[in-house]
Amino acid sequence: MQIQLFQVDAFSDQVFSGNPACVCPLQRWLPDDILLKIAAENAVAETAFFIPEGEGFSIRWFTPDIEMDLCGHATLASAHVISRHLGYRGAVIPFTSRSGRLAVQVADSWLTLDFPSRPPLPCQPPDEVLLGFSPRPLAVFKARDYLLVYEDEDTVRQMVPNQAVLNQINLNPGGIIITAPGREVDFVSRFFTPQATLFEDPVTGSAHCTLIPYWSERLGKTSLTARQVSQRGGYLICRQQGERVFISGQAVTYFEGMLTFSSG
Repeated sequence: MQIQLFQVDAFSDQVFSGNPACVCPLQRWLPDDILLKIAAENAVAETAFFIPEGEGFSIRWFTPDIEMDLCGHATLASAHVISRHLGYRGAVIPFTSRSGRLAVQVADSWLTLDFPSRPPLPCQPPDEVLLGFSPRPLAVFKARDYLLVYEDEDTVRQMVPNQAVLNQINLNPGGIIITAPGREVDFVSRFFTPQATLFEDPVTGSAHCTLIPYWSERLGKTSLTARQVSQRGGYLICRQQGERVFISGQAVTYFEGMLTFSSG
């Protein structure tokens, strides 16, 4: 069996930065165990698979460990492949997914995710969440992911989480966001997934489904700029609009090729 494979650096305009995602266009769904094996073999944070469906596509996302309910950077990467490599000419690429209706708007070099808003609520997290980060956050919230709020960008950049402590909890399919006001953007963040093969995700689109409503309310504005300050880093332009968030970024292809394997 042969399957097209693209690797795309999402939320960046140059390779070796942003968040790498693998993208596999399919004509029909393969068995779930095969999809998971492909994702594990690819060894990036997410592999996206999609099939044609009506006027758009049905999309699924797999980490090397599990299937995810939502992934921003791999959806952005998929839209990049569909528009730049597969000849799709529409200005909006519609997707169906486990998280309902999604879409990506294509305009020049920018791609804009139309995703659900997931406002966080104050919460009391498990002890391991607080013990895993030092200093302690100013406040803790939760939607799908835990959201830990800090005073300044330097604290977020310099944070060294205690992975051994955090790996004692299972948050799948969620994770832990740490965030603070930014110096040159409205807010910065990082994202961690305890027990996952890849502990820190470089740029996490789905985390911004929670970050955007939080910072929109806190700052009293609907248009925001953001940077995920992981080692690779990524820049995002964000907008809060009712029950939806719009997350804009760029993407660049790192390689394209073919997967060849026996399905027997």
